[in-house]
Amino acid sequence: MPRKIQGGLIAFIFFISLPLLAQKEENALSLSLEECILKTVKNNLGLAVEIITPEIANLSVSFAGEKFMPALALNYNKRDTSSASYSFLDASETVSTLQNNYSVQISQFIPTGGDFSLSLNSNMNDTNRRFQSINPRYGSTLQFTFSQPLLKDFGFKMNRREINIAKNNRDISEKNFTKSLEDTIYLAENTYWNLVYSIENLKVRRQSLKLAQELLEKNKSEIEAGILPPIEILSAEADVALREADILEAETMVKNNEDLLKTIMNLPAETENTEAMRIVPTDSPSVVRKELSLEEALLAAMQNRPDLQAIRVDLRNKELNYSYAQNQLFPDLRLEASYWSPGISGDQILYEEGNALTGKIIGKIPGGGSDALKDAFNFKYKNWSVGLTLTYPLNNLLSRASYAQAKLNLEQSRLRLKNQEQQIFLEIKTAVRTVQSNYQRTEAYKVARELAQKKLEAEEEKFKVGLSTNYFILQYQRDLASAQIMELKAVVDYNISLANLKRIQGTGLEKQNISRFYKKGREN
Repeated sequence: MPRKIQGGLIAFIFFISLPLLAQKEENALSLSLEECILKTVKNNLGLAVEIITPEIANLSVSFAGEKFMPALALNYNKRDTSSASYSFLDASETVSTLQNNYSVQISQFIPTGGDFSLSLNSNMNDTNRRFQSINPRYGSTLQFTFSQPLLKDFGFKMNRREINIAKNNRDISEKNFTKSLEDTIYLAENTYWNLVYSIENLKVRRQSLKLAQELLEKNKSEIEAGILPPIEILSAEADVALREADILEAETMVKNNEDLLKTIMNLPAETENTEAMRIVPTDSPSVVRKELSLEEALLAAMQNRPDLQAIRVDLRNKELNYSYAQNQLFPDLRLEASYWSPGISGDQILYEEGNALTGKIIGKIPGGGSDALKDAFNFKYKNWSVGLTLTYPLNNLLSRASYAQAKLNLEQSRLRLKNQEQQIFLEIKTAVRTVQSNYQRTEAYKVARELAQKKLEAEEEKFKVGLSTNYFILQYQRDLASAQIMELKAVVDYNISLANLKRIQGTGLEKQNISRFYKKGREN
């Protein structure tokens, strides 16, 4: 093949489609960028760890809301007592009393900070004491109780604070997971393009070695024919040795990037014997100029950056804690109200002449515990009470310390937000500038590669007619290989800088449709 045609193929080696260059080999994995991202979100161990955090935070929300769930309390107590009688008027020898007490209560904590409860208390008392009017005696009381703080601990904001903080913490954990997801996907994309670069770099190095070897063989033939002096072979042999060393370095770079990409994708989770597996990228980086606006990029970052959103949510937590600490400085003033209905029944003992002091029982009018319950539920006897209770601490040192701490934490959080906004502005400016610079590099290195190609072709024509030497041919070959590698590096850097800009803007998941990838990856 003529050197001119051969040189042209070298010049365009990077722009040939990778799928056409990638041959089906045993134990090789052909992988597109989309497939790489899918495997990463499906298998990456770092993401598997991070996804658990939002689930834990979501359980914390449920736990915080438990305080507003109604509570049911049941109590039963039976008591049988006996004691010596100290007076014949009390009992003959032994005073015996049997008591049964049971209660049912439903209580509810309400968002304003108050407590509401409904309770039913019943008891039975049976004794052998003398002069009893009702024995056994049954009593029941139905009672409504309400307590509401009016200063300290008053209001929805104070009493839903734990729930709101738990929800905010859940949002923060979700934002942190989104940030981890974006960083991991960017790392996978970065490594993917670096692997593409290292593979293409190895191809260029091998082609450069091939050219040096061809020149060496040509020199040997011309030396044997007496056209060239023997010393001319030394420079060709030295250059072949140097280019062989370059290939060893390029092969190491390929293996390192392959290992890094396998780790990011956690490839052993899907495939056995991945140690010897080669990864063959099937996508090529493109050079499409992107029109960038610093203002639009900054606006997108301020709206979408998950770490910035997490700081804003944390600021809301600090505001809630500050309001709560401020509220705790108030005295405790409570409104307490109750309404109850008692009922009583039992066996009514009839004495001679209606006088219990006679001690002569002439009959009984039976009564059961249900009668007491009926009186209670029918509100036969209505009772109510309303009152205010004021509790003022003589020293609220701890409350004032908590207030001062909450105030400082709030100020610290506001400063952290401003600092993060400044850092994002700097990152956006740097990222936009890097994208623009890398695009200009691709254009410049493209021209440099084309000129290096033309210089080599011209020098080869001079060499054919004896107007050049091995030294210049080898030098121009090295210049061409270097120009090809620099152009390749510039194109890869341009694509990586675009991915980095999306990550810094917080739009990487949207642009790459990672949400769909992640859902699909988790389902598989």
